Amino acid sequence: MVFLQNVWWFLVLIGVMILLHELGHFVVARLFDVKVETFSFGFGPRLFGFKHGETDFRFSALPILGGYVKMAGDQPGEEATDPRSLIAKPRWQRLLITLAGPAVNVILAVILLTGLFMEHYPKVPTPPDPAVGYLAPDGAAAKAGIHEGDRVVQVDNVTDPNWEDIAMKEMASAGRPMQVWVLRDGQRLHFTIIPTLDQKDGIGVAGWGQQTEVQVGSVAPGTEAQRVGLQRGDVLLSANGEPLRSVSRLYEIEKATEGKPIQLEYSRKGQIHRVMVTPVKSEVDGQQRWMIGLTVESRIEITKLPFLAAVKESWRWNMQSAKMIFQFLEGMLERRMSPKSLVGPVGIAAMSGEAAREGAASYFSLMAAVSLNLAIFNLLPIPILDGGVIMMLLVEMLMRRELDLKVKEAVVKVGFVFLMMVVVFVIYNDISKILPG
Repeated sequence: MVFLQNVWWFLVLIGVMILLHELGHFVVARLFDVKVETFSFGFGPRLFGFKHGETDFRFSALPILGGYVKMAGDQPGEEATDPRSLIAKPRWQRLLITLAGPAVNVILAVILLTGLFMEHYPKVPTPPDPAVGYLAPDGAAAKAGIHEGDRVVQVDNVTDPNWEDIAMKEMASAGRPMQVWVLRDGQRLHFTIIPTLDQKDGIGVAGWGQQTEVQVGSVAPGTEAQRVGLQRGDVLLSANGEPLRSVSRLYEIEKATEGKPIQLEYSRKGQIHRVMVTPVKSEVDGQQRWMIGLTVESRIEITKLPFLAAVKESWRWNMQSAKMIFQFLEGMLERRMSPKSLVGPVGIAAMSGEAAREGAASYFSLMAAVSLNLAIFNLLPIPILDGGVIMMLLVEMLMRRELDLKVKEAVVKVGFVFLMMVVVFVIYNDISKILPG
């Protein structure tokens, strides 16, 4: 059942992405009076569709690979005999037609988050300077000399960062020194952190976490946490007298007690309560763990932003995401980061189903992220993608003549082979993350 849900919500998500992306190409092509022969949802043999005017709107056998708009004169070697063919149009018009698809995906990402933030804007209550609330004992941050409670005031060239800025720098800096300035007891101190590469996810990890208020996310029935009366939304203040500044710290305390009772202090509706709870050994992901029967999460305030503020925040989120994507690509080219961080159709399908089950906010947020990723991927200067077409058009504009036909054909063939290799890799990568070991 879960598998079918994942497939359904994945098809809905990529359906919207493909439809709007190709619609961008289609609308601008028609604006410049280019003859559009085919508007295809998917590649391969035609399954069904309809003819409207001169265009065949069809659903093809392989929707997972995307879609395409076939215009007269868009293949290498075709001559400009028809004034309505693409090749007969000025290069600046061809450039705008090609840019239209990725542009629509960027606009969609901004619109989706704007609408979402007007109804559901998640905000983690934090101090002005983000404070370190968790340090992994053997993590890069701890080894560099960072302490819990340090307030981060600068990371590399980013001053007054929020934790999103810090996380982006961390993920993109595997194996590369990251300069960090913190405030500790009124003093400004400088440290150099070199995040390590997470072999599973292919991103940089410094082994630290933001200081946040920790609240109960859920309480499992029949567990110690339910027995002592803990409820969803309770804010946990301390465990065995030790302040809880991050989600990870409670799990470490559970493990360290080895079954001994834990005194929890928590707040509910402004009232402070204390309870004794005894961890019980349970199996999680094939491993035995001491647990008290609850999940915890950073406390998040859900607010609504006015329209202009929502647009501004949506743009900021999308630009940060775009910057992180380019940093990932840079890291992979420098071989500091692993391609394992890439997610293919199998992974997106699982994420789609999970997001849909969490609610509309999670699903639309994922749709915005996928739309932005699709835009950036299509703009990469890879032959056969929009970015490759744009690159060849720019070269021709500089040369003021068409590229040699043999060169164009070779570029298209190489681009197709490369794209198929990428598709095979990301699918294999997705499956390898699912399989044990």
